[in-house]
Amino acid sequence: MNVSLAEFAVTVVRQFAWLVLLTALFVPLERWFGMRHAQPNRQLRHNLVYYCISSLVPIVLLSAPMALLAVAAHHAVPAALTTAVAELPLALRVALAFVVAEIGFYWGHRLSHELPFLWRFHALHHSAERMHFLTNTRSHPVDMVVTRLFGLVPLYMLGLAGPSVAGSGTPALLLVIGTIWGFFIHANLRWRLGPLEWLVTTPAFHHWHHSRNDHINRNYASTLPFLDRLFGSHYLPPHWPPEVGLDEPHAATLGGQLLDPLLPARKPAPAAD
Repeated sequence: MNVSLAEFAVTVVRQFAWLVLLTALFVPLERWFGMRHAQPNRQLRHNLVYYCISSLVPIVLLSAPMALLAVAAHHAVPAALTTAVAELPLALRVALAFVVAEIGFYWGHRLSHELPFLWRFHALHHSAERMHFLTNTRSHPVDMVVTRLFGLVPLYMLGLAGPSVAGSGTPALLLVIGTIWGFFIHANLRWRLGPLEWLVTTPAFHHWHHSRNDHINRNYASTLPFLDRLFGSHYLPPHWPPEVGLDEPHAATLGGQLLDPLLPARKPAPAAD
């Protein structure tokens, strides 16, 4: 599936509009309710570049694989299954798509920590020295592709989604909610949400996932924390992590951050708790 120039241009405009909206929403909130520290200028510039990469690169890298996967799923999955799923009420299909995608994202994220080859690329995301809403898109392109495939392939297999320009055919409402929530849980917001923390992920939940070494192999879920309880990786004490980031060295330049994981020297995965 080829991506036209017009489709690419629409994505660029949409991405810019999202950045304006997210900045207007999160910058005041982080100033009023966050820790009083400044985002390092170089890291902030890098995060802006990664924000651009996060939307544009998957268009190029995921369009063809998604089309091939859709065809493969059509032939590999029994027609009776996809027909049964298609006949479900819309609300139930949306809820099922959400849960299935979340389970896929959970395991894609967890394996990115547990498999040394995938950790080489995912470590970039954990190199952030301060939590900030743009930390959400601070990811290596390979890491982006792997995580999205884990979330999208099960949807294609069940007939809950089909390929589109952005490599995802999940319902638009889920994409909007998931996008905003990803920025929210990375944001520099010192909020605790009480009983809601049993139902949805929060900044406190995800900040512990970014804690420096101690609990980096916890709290993999992007939206549903019950998955971490189910698979034994949940951790949410009443206090906040003292530090975030990694002790292991990482490249200071943007080019180095993108190229280092492709070189022979491998970054070791963090030791499991």
